[in-house]
Amino acid sequence: MGEEVILVNEKDEIFGYMDKLEAHKSGDLHRAISIFIFNKDNEMLIQRRALSKYHTAGLWSNTACSHPRKNELTLEAANRRLIEEMGISTDLFFAFKFKYKSILNNNLIENELDHVFYGFSDKKPEINLSEVCEYKYICKDDLDKLILINPDLFTPWFKLIYDKVFRIIKKQYI
Repeated sequence: MGEEVILVNEKDEIFGYMDKLEAHKSGDLHRAISIFIFNKDNEMLIQRRALSKYHTAGLWSNTACSHPRKNELTLEAANRRLIEEMGISTDLFFAFKFKYKSILNNNLIENELDHVFYGFSDKKPEINLSEVCEYKYICKDDLDKLILINPDLFTPWFKLIYDKVFRIIKKQYI
């Protein structure tokens, strides 16, 4: 059996565990994490997912994302994945939770209750090539334009939440 995800109900209450690939085949609701890092210029660090990923390979997305493990707090999982994917360690802050469902390539289903975190860093990423094939910092206006012109270049969850995360960051500087 591979890595397991935490199955949750609509209230984010745990009721079981399932193999990650099986959960993405069946569409069972499970807990996820998404991390957004910003630099001193308030640019968002985005990554292009490795071409070897089993879903949404080669698409642009948030700085890091994954699933917490059994008995792992979401903040612990977010810190772990930021280091594993981007080689960055920084303070992370909880932003919000949201639920989404999306049909992906290969007939897989993302049905996640996603815990979103953000942080700040000017450290140069040291990417894990099995997770990430490219990265860049981008301002909101340029990102808006890219998504408008080429929405299929971005992961479904990223398009749903990036704007809300930018608004949270903007409020911190007013």
